[in-house]
Amino acid sequence: MSAALNSICILRLSALGDVCNAVAAVQAIQVRHPQAKITWVIGQIEHQLVNNLPNVEFISFDKKQGRMARKEFKARFKHRKFDVLLHMQVAMRANRLAGFINATRKIGFDKKRAKELHSLFISERIKAQEQAHVLDGFLGFAEALNVDLNTNKPSWTIPVSESEQAFADQHVPLNRKTLIICPAASKRERCWLPERYACVADAALKEGFSVILAGAPAPLDKELSDQIIALAKGQITNLVGKSSLKEMYALLGNASWVLAPDTGPAHMANAQGTPVLGLYGHSNPARTGPYNFLRYVVEVYHEHLLLQQGKTAQQLPWGKRVKGDAIMQNITTEAVICMMHKLIKQEAL
Repeated sequence: MSAALNSICILRLSALGDVCNAVAAVQAIQVRHPQAKITWVIGQIEHQLVNNLPNVEFISFDKKQGRMARKEFKARFKHRKFDVLLHMQVAMRANRLAGFINATRKIGFDKKRAKELHSLFISERIKAQEQAHVLDGFLGFAEALNVDLNTNKPSWTIPVSESEQAFADQHVPLNRKTLIICPAASKRERCWLPERYACVADAALKEGFSVILAGAPAPLDKELSDQIIALAKGQITNLVGKSSLKEMYALLGNASWVLAPDTGPAHMANAQGTPVLGLYGHSNPARTGPYNFLRYVVEVYHEHLLLQQGKTAQQLPWGKRVKGDAIMQNITTEAVICMMHKLIKQEAL
């Protein structure tokens, strides 16, 4: 690309973990194109996490408002023109918004990953990637803008305020070994069992770690945290529903390590270099796991994929999910505690 880019629009609405991963691509682009003004169209909840990224204009989209939100969005972008749109989401909701964004170039996913008429709203594609992590897919957009991925390894800078950091320092002093458990995923079937979380918490307490539960104020988060507290033998601090999203981000940054299923906080911790022990059953951790800590994943995905499909992940469309309400029950307490000891040893915690 010879001409300098002056304006870039990013379209990635959700979900929390994906948005967190997308930050690495956006900030790599900022290093390569420091003169470009970046506008990011994003979901309301996700905006709470990244709202103060340096030199990024955010336009928050509230999907709950339906047609009214789309009408307002169309009017807002009517007289705007960008050098390039990076269309980082294939959902139809995002595709409709892409149709309202005027850009000289509209870059989207390759054919294998393009779904829900995504191809109709783009003029260029990123390079096809075989069996890539979600983050690598986002980095493909950076590469399309001449970012050298060999010299720009994924990194994140998501600022927190003094008060948000003070909240984290109060509950997780940096001189105290602390495990944070984020027990809830977006769906119940993707969560591990509360009695097993409690056993791991007790094992961590014996290793000298304080244990904190963190999560959203959603009913499932509260239900799981209450059950874990009741079942654990040792003392656990329950901060579920008691922090803002940015305060929880700061908490995860202070933690020694994090235990979580396939959920946004796993990626929030990864972004700060906090080791993550991830629990995966329904999705392939090689695609959606904590990017820098895949070596600490405990998963039953591959065995159940083979049972259900008769094929391996390499033989099926990348990202194929495993179905079933009881899949996570196949992750044993013993396997997680064994991985905990490996993590503690390798990270010298």
